Amino acid sequence: MKYIFVTGGVVSSLGKGLAAASLGTLLERRGLRVTLQKLDPYLNVDPGTMNPLQHGEVYVLADGAETDLDLGHYERFTRCVLTRENNLTSGQVYETVLSNERRGDYLGKTVQVIPHITDEIKRRIRSFEQVGNADVLITEIGGTTGDIEGLPFLEAIRQFILQVGPQNAIILHVTLVPFIKAAGELKTKPTQQSVAKLREIGLQPQVLICRTEKSLELEVREKLSLYCNVPVDAVIEAIDVDHSIYEFPLMLQAEGLDEKVCMLLGLNTPRADMSEWKKIVTSIIDPSRRVTVAVVGKYVELQDAYKSIYEALCHAGGANDCGVDLQIVDAEEIEAEGAEKYLSGVDGILVPGGFGDRGTEGKIAAARYAREKKIPFLGLCLGMQIASIEFARNVCGLEGANSTEFEPATPHPIIALLDEQKKVSEKGGSMRLGSWPTVLKPGSLAHQIYSHTEIAERHRHRYEFNSDYREQMEAKGFIISGTSPDGTLVEIIELRDHPWFVAVQFHPEFLSKPDSPHPLFRDFIAACIR
Repeated sequence: MKYIFVTGGVVSSLGKGLAAASLGTLLERRGLRVTLQKLDPYLNVDPGTMNPLQHGEVYVLADGAETDLDLGHYERFTRCVLTRENNLTSGQVYETVLSNERRGDYLGKTVQVIPHITDEIKRRIRSFEQVGNADVLITEIGGTTGDIEGLPFLEAIRQFILQVGPQNAIILHVTLVPFIKAAGELKTKPTQQSVAKLREIGLQPQVLICRTEKSLELEVREKLSLYCNVPVDAVIEAIDVDHSIYEFPLMLQAEGLDEKVCMLLGLNTPRADMSEWKKIVTSIIDPSRRVTVAVVGKYVELQDAYKSIYEALCHAGGANDCGVDLQIVDAEEIEAEGAEKYLSGVDGILVPGGFGDRGTEGKIAAARYAREKKIPFLGLCLGMQIASIEFARNVCGLEGANSTEFEPATPHPIIALLDEQKKVSEKGGSMRLGSWPTVLKPGSLAHQIYSHTEIAERHRHRYEFNSDYREQMEAKGFIISGTSPDGTLVEIIELRDHPWFVAVQFHPEFLSKPDSPHPLFRDFIAACIR
């Protein structure tokens, strides 16, 4: 097995995850089996309890693991179906080591960062060898080189490369080459300092991926090569893409990244055929028409909070030869000033998931606006719950209808806690998580969209539709078109007297890819066009 470690320097948010995912795309199209892994230095066991405004979205895997959003990039850009083994945090490492110590596994030895913490990190990296379903493992190390919390991971990698040999493992260092406007030139010193920091730790990168606003002239590449001890042809330009992140693999291929990586690792493979990928990119960046979709959320200040949703809309637009212009709306602003001001003229309305009661009434107002104005509506997770509450209040006349999450004493608990959640006290990893089956109602819009009678989608929720209100709401045109196989949990709802109104308890955005758009998003954009 071959190993590629992706580190980052100078600043965060340089796109290590995109670089790793894009390289995965190229290597797959060279005929290699690829898997990817993220090592996160934070002490949380997983990001499940973090505020999306601080960390971005929590990406849920099929096995129920709550992971970093970069794993979303990995799954979208490659054919990988990842598991909880593909995301390791410092919290998990320390939790495992301390559990081992409590059991007496270390036979009375003093437990230390070296070797016990680093050994556990190496064990998790090597675990993919035992599975044997990949030729190459690409491992991204979160954070920035020099961060104190990231040092155990870097030390583990140093030891690991020493053990497997430099012919089997390389380091790609993603770094910033800033353009100083006043000086009118690109500066290499930050990259030099970053690589120097890596070399202090005992790591020498074989490839530099240079994030930059301006193209790297040969003189700049030669300077980086000289001072960073990297061959000139291994200084890879990663200039800001013009339109879409899906251009990035094509850019890296043009720079020869995959060719260089294969040469360093002794992988004799044909050139990657990116012709189909180019067609997908063209459909995304050069559509023949455009629609405007309002995303009414509560974490709108941070773009990464709804990353998978924005990408799924992009994929759906490409499938419909249509550009999707996003109108990001803070639900609290609708509460203050009304839906008409923010939603007038949009072609579709999407209400994403979330937790807590902040902005909830604004989301309910958005669902009502979509229902009454006959605007295509897609509700996801909490978006389904608020659509149900809105219908109960304003169509069924159930005054004060609400979710017990927001109003425990509501006279009409349309949304209530899942039975298995009632005794749960811990927050982390305790929701209904991962891939669960849904049975679709024959003849429903959902059945038409999916073209299947049973599907599997990823979930992340504690509350559910209260079936005590099912009959009363169905009599008014509320259609329950998807349920759990035993019929007890409501998974998909539609409205009878509406051109396209669908809301789901799950997160379809986690299964959308540029070359395989999710059917719900694809049909939603088609409805927006109509």
